[in-house]
Amino acid sequence: MCFYATVHYKLHYACVACRVSFKRLPRDGGDPPCPNCGRALVCAGHDFAPPPRRDTDAWGAVAAVLGAGLRYEGLEPCGCGKQPRFRPRTGAEVRARLAVAARTGVPVAEALARRDPTVPEDDE
Repeated sequence: MCFYATVHYKLHYACVACRVSFKRLPRDGGDPPCPNCGRALVCAGHDFAPPPRRDTDAWGAVAAVLGAGLRYEGLEPCGCGKQPRFRPRTGAEVRARLAVAARTGVPVAEALARRDPTVPEDDE
């Protein structure tokens, strides 16, 4: 068994409305509230790197990724994966993937997770 699977690490939680992120231990009673606005924080995963607060375009991409139910995780759920999965970082990347999803009928979450929006990826 992997060592990292036995240790509880803090997860990144984000409030898209306030454009802030925090690291918290997971709770059984749901997501913790945002200290700024009081809304529930969204779990962003182990590998989330928040954009600068002033970068509204990048936070729009974060909102689209988290709204589709995706998280910023590596290849392994325990956190020992060295390469995080692809997630769009700009609004243009999100728009391109949403257009491909609408055109081909691919689920939005799957289209947002693709490095190249037109080529399906195989999970390893």
